[in-house]
Amino acid sequence: MDWVDELQRLREARLPAVIVTLVAVRGHAPRNGGAKLVVSPGRLFGTVGGGNLEATAVASAREMLVVGATEPRLLTLTLSDKATTEYGVQCCGGEVTMLLEPIPPIPSVAIFGIGHVGLELARILARQEIELHLIDARAEMLHPDRVGEPGATGVLADAVATVRLRHEQVPEAAIADLPEGTHVLIMTHDHVEDLAITDQALRRSALGSVGLIGSASKWARFRAKLTELGHTEQDLARVTTPIGVPEVGGKAPASIAVSVAARTLQFIEASTPAGMV
Repeated sequence: MDWVDELQRLREARLPAVIVTLVAVRGHAPRNGGAKLVVSPGRLFGTVGGGNLEATAVASAREMLVVGATEPRLLTLTLSDKATTEYGVQCCGGEVTMLLEPIPPIPSVAIFGIGHVGLELARILARQEIELHLIDARAEMLHPDRVGEPGATGVLADAVATVRLRHEQVPEAAIADLPEGTHVLIMTHDHVEDLAITDQALRRSALGSVGLIGSASKWARFRAKLTELGHTEQDLARVTTPIGVPEVGGKAPASIAVSVAARTLQFIEASTPAGMV
């Protein structure tokens, strides 16, 4: 396994990482330029040379993980007996510069209901670097002739996202399989389905935001029923409804989708991981 495989493992586990690359070496150093170290919340993979050099790089990378840093940093160290750091002395005689590049986890979004609005929303979100789950009880809503396929034709032809189509006769069953932190968008053709999905989403505290399409009267009915099902006010506060940003009006499916996508991207931005180490 190499560092690329390690990054893929972290991506699948939805864990952030920092890639440390030895980008410049002047004089003597433990490793040549290009050496890499992957720092994740509970693990190190690879090496840039060990000793004070590596310990300093790891400490900087861990600090970046804690604060949720998104910008890369350069770190230059002199390997001399006159250059003492918290981690001791390394007197190889050279100087190295390392690039510390943060790699955030890939966000996950699930759209329940790929009707008119759901399809337009999938079109927009598929252009983001996310994992996008499209779930519907109606197989025809997910047919390739309608949604297309990544790299082929249709809505998903130019998808940047990793798109996963799921025909589920009982859509709320898909909630249990979603990755932790998934942002859930509920907009099926059936209010009974919407209620069941909302109920199950609220029972998974590890999910991200829960957005529900609909009117104030729909939410009033849902609130009453969800309360009967045992949900607290704190649970209900996790639901954003109607989902969207008020600055984008209009009732056309494409307009609603733009509004919902904008709010979802705000939720993704707000959930950028910090303090995960």
